[in-house]
Amino acid sequence: MHLPRSEAPRKFNLSYRPIALALIAALSTLNMSTALAAMPTNATAFSQPVLTTDTAIDQADTQKRKLEDQIRESAEKSFQALYQREAAFRSKEFPGRRQADDEDEITIADYSDAAEQRRLKTWRNFAEEARKIQSHALSNESQINLRIFNDQLTNRINAITLNAHLLTFNSDSQFWASTAGAAESTRCSNLKACEQYLKQIASIPRSFQQKIALMKLGIARGVTIPQVVLSGRDASIQRHVVNDIELSVFYKAFTQLPPSINAAQQQDLQKRARKVISEKVIPAYQELLTFVRDNYTPAARKTIAAYDLPNGKAFYQAQVLEYTTLDTSPEEIHAIGLAEVARIRSDMHKIIKDLQFNGDFSAFLHFLRTDPQFYAKTPHELLAEASYWAKKADGLLINYFGKLPRKPYGIQPVPADIAPTYTAGRYAGSGDAHRPSNYWVNTSLLNQRPMWALPALTLHEAVPGHHLQIALAGEQAEQPEFRRKAYISAFGEGWGLYAEHLGVEMGFYENQYHHFGRLVYEMWRASRLVVDTGMHAKGWSRDQALQFMRENTALSEHEITTEIDRYISWPGQALAYKLGELKIREVREKITQMLGDQFDLRAFHDQLLSLGSVPLSILESEMLSWANQQQKSKK
Repeated sequence: MHLPRSEAPRKFNLSYRPIALALIAALSTLNMSTALAAMPTNATAFSQPVLTTDTAIDQADTQKRKLEDQIRESAEKSFQALYQREAAFRSKEFPGRRQADDEDEITIADYSDAAEQRRLKTWRNFAEEARKIQSHALSNESQINLRIFNDQLTNRINAITLNAHLLTFNSDSQFWASTAGAAESTRCSNLKACEQYLKQIASIPRSFQQKIALMKLGIARGVTIPQVVLSGRDASIQRHVVNDIELSVFYKAFTQLPPSINAAQQQDLQKRARKVISEKVIPAYQELLTFVRDNYTPAARKTIAAYDLPNGKAFYQAQVLEYTTLDTSPEEIHAIGLAEVARIRSDMHKIIKDLQFNGDFSAFLHFLRTDPQFYAKTPHELLAEASYWAKKADGLLINYFGKLPRKPYGIQPVPADIAPTYTAGRYAGSGDAHRPSNYWVNTSLLNQRPMWALPALTLHEAVPGHHLQIALAGEQAEQPEFRRKAYISAFGEGWGLYAEHLGVEMGFYENQYHHFGRLVYEMWRASRLVVDTGMHAKGWSRDQALQFMRENTALSEHEITTEIDRYISWPGQALAYKLGELKIREVREKITQMLGDQFDLRAFHDQLLSLGSVPLSILESEMLSWANQQQKSKK
């Protein structure tokens, strides 16, 4: 309470100072028992020299701040020690793992169910420790880190407790293809690296056998990939059962040895590599191929819904939470999807009208899917077209972003062994500063890869989409490793879809077909909300989902089939894109209204991307807090 200057301060016995301190401490949510213990209990305490009230309160405030600083420092140190121990645990559990979790890799990790159960126990212990941290005492940045750390632990715990670890692959990503991809990109820069690589590929039989054991356990528990999406998956395994060892991707690293390794050493390495590949790697792929064809596929479940799995509702809700970071029900998501589909459909009709097309909506989609003018005749032509759009996007970035990443990216075709069943394009990022990041373009089945889709695809996968966001996140050196290298789908995929829409403001699209292509991609993501929840939670059949996509998107039949099979085998992941984009656009609109003429789009983008990859609730709260600061600073 403020006293008038003319009023003399009352005298205050120094003996009451401990009482004042204790009361302030208690009122500040500090430890009550500690506060009470600080109070005087003997009568002599009341015979001390006197002190003015103001001075006593000042000293009490000083002591309070000091105690708060101690508690804050203790909480920060406890959290830092915890996440560092967890990182060390993961590093020990997954030796050989590359910088980013989503990179292709060959590890010598133990993938047995027993190992997974052991990890589960440890992660539960870490989660229990995290719950004991006084989060209110942490800095704002550390509170964000703690939220992300807890979410990561929750996802790891759920994956094992809900048997997701028994689903060792899906129609989008397979461990055998990732292993081969890592081999193909490996370069033996010196003798030590060559020896390490030999050790890694020699571990493949053990790793594959453990994956097979998990798949057998999945069969026994009724937790398998749906049978309907397994057709043709064996081809990507068969590709690595080769007769000529020197044509194997696993031998590629030994055909490009550096001159620092002398001729005798090179010959020895190549001899040993041929032996490991012929006696270990190829037999491992053959064993897996036989198992998938003769055992797994026939025994795989005939249903498609996540709800049909044991404890399926909990499993699907956990998937929704992991990929969207929202506690939203499948019914709510389904309704959002239907509303978005209706809105986008209206925008599509406007373009068809502007083009003066003579036919209805279905006829226009058929035209886009089949007219030769929209399709490349050679893989090189498709890659050249993608390269044009990528360089055009590069040149526009400076107008919309103040900070750009140091790391460049390249353009490559999707690897041939996975291309026939792969999506149209993908960002193949690398967290390793010495390995390139690439925008993959699928050059297989050219009559299924329309070029009117390339502008939107490029904005999403390259820049200002995934490459810009992920590369900048990797450069946030002040953030802990678990956050810097995290990829939260709702943020990352939401940003990718936002980047497609940003292309309109950038003047990126050159004609109405390109604009329609953007709407096709947006409709694709909106339709995912409908078909993913429809199949996994509302009893939709695969045919029903396929027909919904045919009626609402201009994707080719091959792409539609590939996508639906992806959603069937990877529940929940497809929900991240549209929900994330809607949140980013909602937050941008709020801040635009708040700041009015003071709104700076470049500053908005820079601030948003400086967060790294964060849950949507944190994205919103942090951006609104930033906007409030902008308001105050410009008054």
